[in-house]
Amino acid sequence: MLTQTGYLNRLIDAKIARMLNVFGGVCVEGPKWCGKTWSALNAAESVFYVGDPAGNFQNRRLAEIDVSMALAGSRPHLIDEWQEVPGIWDAVRFEVDRAGEKGAFLLSGSSTPPQKGIMHTGTGRIKTVRMHPMSLAESGDSSSEVSLAALFEGRLDARATGSVELPALARLIVRGGWPGNLTAPAEDIAIAPRAYIEQVAERDASRLDGRSRDPHKMMLLLRSLARNESTLASNATLRRDIREFDDDEISEGTLADYLTVLDRIFAVYAQPAFNPHMRLSVRVGKKPKRHLADPSLAAAALGATPERLMRDLETFGFLFEALCERDLGIYAQALDGKLFHYRDALGREIDAVVELPDGRWGAFEIKLGANQIDRAAASLIALKRDMEKDATATPPSIMVVICGMTSFAYTRPDGVMVVPITSLGV
Repeated sequence: MLTQTGYLNRLIDAKIARMLNVFGGVCVEGPKWCGKTWSALNAAESVFYVGDPAGNFQNRRLAEIDVSMALAGSRPHLIDEWQEVPGIWDAVRFEVDRAGEKGAFLLSGSSTPPQKGIMHTGTGRIKTVRMHPMSLAESGDSSSEVSLAALFEGRLDARATGSVELPALARLIVRGGWPGNLTAPAEDIAIAPRAYIEQVAERDASRLDGRSRDPHKMMLLLRSLARNESTLASNATLRRDIREFDDDEISEGTLADYLTVLDRIFAVYAQPAFNPHMRLSVRVGKKPKRHLADPSLAAAALGATPERLMRDLETFGFLFEALCERDLGIYAQALDGKLFHYRDALGREIDAVVELPDGRWGAFEIKLGANQIDRAAASLIALKRDMEKDATATPPSIMVVICGMTSFAYTRPDGVMVVPITSLGV
């Protein structure tokens, strides 16, 4: 394998290996700088870098002239940034069909073309896997002594998990889960995420398809998304937020186009709404939560430093929720599960829902301070009781409060589990 020196194992590694045993090709996609190429190299025997600048971007020109040049190499063969030459998708799909070989190709990409494959979507041939920045377990900032899988089995041994300091949590948010930022000096952890946001606004949004887009308006949108991180803000809310906070206007059409661009470069992701099959008399919300790819990008868009977050605990709380939901999504993916949220017409909410393939689901409330645990637990218990009274609803298998400022993992007498985010893992 082509594993790079200093590579930190990622939870997605096992999923990539499994999918290579099932499909002819695996496409690893996600935001720039999250570690896609290194994770793909960890499973590859050879590589073709479409974006290699050597020879005046000779590789790209070769692939455009004769796409088979990109496919040559020992297998599994990685084609990095394949979307620069979209015809590569169809070529890989065709070669997979022709050879009938499992695990032949890896593709990695930091954006999606308007359509994956002119001739064929790749269904049944190429499996797409979404990658995110590092979770705290992967970066070494969580002890992983509390297993999400074990929680679903009802196993949580009471234990001291070590002291947690509020400034440390603030630094984890501002630094983010970017592999290249883990070793940055403490005073410089905000620099790279800010540069990332500027790059998105000034270059990536227009480079995607060659259409000119206003960097100023894109930055306004990114700031609005950051201000509304971990909420159910609608497009109308984002437009109103831009008008109120930045004294500027963005049209409905421009907003829709810019959000599509951010989605295609994986700068945002959606946390879908969950439906536990409640009776029709209780309307369940369908609106997803919209997140920036990493809480550090929200902090960067707001100009937040660890010190500023300490002075604005409301913003701190929303960004802490985003960090926890990023991690829960990564851990759920490792268990072949999915991450959702819940809100119904009665105003009842669950910050995060993890659903496993067998249908079991867990309800997670996320709180920065330990003084909020009792209220969060009461909310979870009340909702579970309501669901147990409804024959059409499936109540949660577990109820968990994920907390920032607690140094113990334990199960309360009412059955609600309390877990520090810095102790959680797969």
